[in-house]
Amino acid sequence: MVKYVFVFGILLEFISFFSIAQNGMDAYPTGGRSIGMGNANVTLADGWSMFNNIGGLGRIEQTQAVFGYDHRLNMNELTTLAAGLALVQRWGNLGLNVSHYGGTLFNQQNIGIGFSNTLGITSFGLKLNYLQTNIEGFGRSGSPIIEFGGIAELTPQLFFGAHIYNLSRSKLSKLSEEYLPMTIKAGLSYRPSEFLMLNMEAEKEILLEPIFKAGLEYNLKNRIWGRTGFNTQPNNLFFGLGFKPRRYHIDYAMGQNYRLGFTHHFSFNLLFNE
Repeated sequence: MVKYVFVFGILLEFISFFSIAQNGMDAYPTGGRSIGMGNANVTLADGWSMFNNIGGLGRIEQTQAVFGYDHRLNMNELTTLAAGLALVQRWGNLGLNVSHYGGTLFNQQNIGIGFSNTLGITSFGLKLNYLQTNIEGFGRSGSPIIEFGGIAELTPQLFFGAHIYNLSRSKLSKLSEEYLPMTIKAGLSYRPSEFLMLNMEAEKEILLEPIFKAGLEYNLKNRIWGRTGFNTQPNNLFFGLGFKPRRYHIDYAMGQNYRLGFTHHFSFNLLFNE
């Protein structure tokens, strides 16, 4: 029993440190495009919107499947695998996703379903998740989590987005008094041409300091895209490349946490016929 308590204490300290260093939401899958832009993703509308801002899913025009691999600090225990399917329908768009984070001692699995639709210049979306947490020697617990988000096209060049994660204020488990992170983010995207995008975003987790995110995406040559971004609290830098043929997208991104090290992310989008 003493051994389990000791292991559990060390594990919680590590998780707490990692969560604070990443400011809560960065451990969740977001796609290589988003990470390359410093996770300034609240105004992005692509297949990964089902993970980032369900409100953006209503703006995509092609059914697509997405897959992602996120490897942090050269540790398998901090790896995230994710997959999702975005279905475009006449009555709105439906998103289904699953993800797995962690290793043997601590891991989390998430399954989610969301719906999004566009009405005029605004798209809205609602999503329900079920997050299961497993801790070796202490069992498992599950919690439902509700998300809500939207994107508005203020002008053809300017977009506004907002998103709330854990609107339900769910706890880690029924037996725990610890709440899961509730995060609110909002931002603007300026797109002076189809080749350039500048994103700015603020994110606040209710128990942590607010952070500022900024990202840039630029078309380097035809179907190749270059990306960069940064965050505050803590100060992190991000870089990425994307290759976008007509039927699929391949994205790679690297993030640098000045205290902890590097994160590498690969993602793949497969687009089906319109």
